[in-house]
Amino acid sequence: MNILVIGGAGYIGSHVARELLDRGHLVTVYDNLSSGRRENLFPEADFIYGDILREADMFRAAAGRADRSAGPGNSAREAARKPYDALVHLAAFKAAGESMLKPEKYSVNNISGTITMLNAAAETGIRHIVFSSSAAVYGDPEFLPVDENHPTRPANYYGFTKLEIERFLAWYETLKHIRFAALRYFNAAGYDARGRITALEQNPANLIPVIMETAAGMRETLHIFGDDYDTPDGTCIRDYVHVSDLASAHAAALEYLDKTGESLTVNLGSETGFSVKEMLETARRVTGRPIPAAVVERRAGDPAKLTASARRAREKLGWKAEHSTPEALLGSTWDAYKKAAGQ
Repeated sequence: MNILVIGGAGYIGSHVARELLDRGHLVTVYDNLSSGRRENLFPEADFIYGDILREADMFRAAAGRADRSAGPGNSAREAARKPYDALVHLAAFKAAGESMLKPEKYSVNNISGTITMLNAAAETGIRHIVFSSSAAVYGDPEFLPVDENHPTRPANYYGFTKLEIERFLAWYETLKHIRFAALRYFNAAGYDARGRITALEQNPANLIPVIMETAAGMRETLHIFGDDYDTPDGTCIRDYVHVSDLASAHAAALEYLDKTGESLTVNLGSETGFSVKEMLETARRVTGRPIPAAVVERRAGDPAKLTASARRAREKLGWKAEHSTPEALLGSTWDAYKKAAGQ
C-alpha cells in the first residue's frame, strides 16, 4: 500500500513509519516538525513539510501534489506516482495536563486540524484511515480491565478531543464511506530495539522518559505523585505498551481495513499493570543509577489503577504486546538516552 503518515516524524509516528517500511509499504511522512524530529525521517520514505491546519497544504499533500523531499530509495520515487491507499493520523497534541490549561490549543490542532485532514481525505479519495486514539477517552475506570464497551467519559480535555475525533470518523464513514481504525493506546513507552530511532521526545511528561531524564542527570529528582493509593505499594498502577507493539498494530489495522473494508475500534495495551515504584526500581537496575525520587502531592484525576483488555485486538488483528515488559520498555529507552548523550 501507499500510505501517508501524518505526524510521522514524531515519537510514535516514526516507529509506525519504520514498521510500514519494514513490511514493504510505500510511505510518505507529512509533519510540521513542531514536536517531530528530522532525525526520525528515513531515506526510504518521502517527506512533506506541512501542517494539518493549513488547508491548501493538506489538500495538496493528500492529492499527491505537494513538494516532497525523497530519499534515494525506489519506494519514494514510486510513491510520488501513485495515489494514497490510506493515511495514518498521529498529529495530535497529547499532554493531558496542558489540555486543561490550554483547551483552545487542543481545539484548534486536534479538532480543527482533524476536520481539515478528513475533508482532504474525502476530496482526494483516500478511503482508509488509522487514528491514534487514547485510553483517555474512558476517563476514570468503572471496572478493570477496561474494554471497548467501557463508558467513555474523558476526565481531561485531551481525552475529549480524541473521543470527538472518533465521532467525526464515524460520521465520515457514514457520509463519505471512509473506513477507519481507532486505536486506543494505553501508556506508550520504549524505543526501537534495533536502535534505528533514537531522537528523544521534546518536553516529555510521561513516567518512563521522566525517569530516564532523572537517571541521565537532566532532572534532579523524579516526582512521585502520591504514595497512598489503594495499591500494593501505594503508587499508581498503569498499563505500559511498547511503541514497537503499537507500530505493529497500526500496520495490522491497515491490512485489516484493506482486507475487510470494516471499521473497528480497539484497545492497545499489555493487559498487565506496573506501579510507579516498580518501574522506578526496574529503572535503577537497568541503568545502574540511583535515580533520586521524592513523593509529592497527588495529581487531580489520577485513578489508582488502569489496565487494558486487548482481547478485541487479538481477535480482530491477531495482535498482542510482545515487547512490553518493564525491562524491554526501560532498557530500550535508556539505550536511546545514552546514545543521545554520546555514551
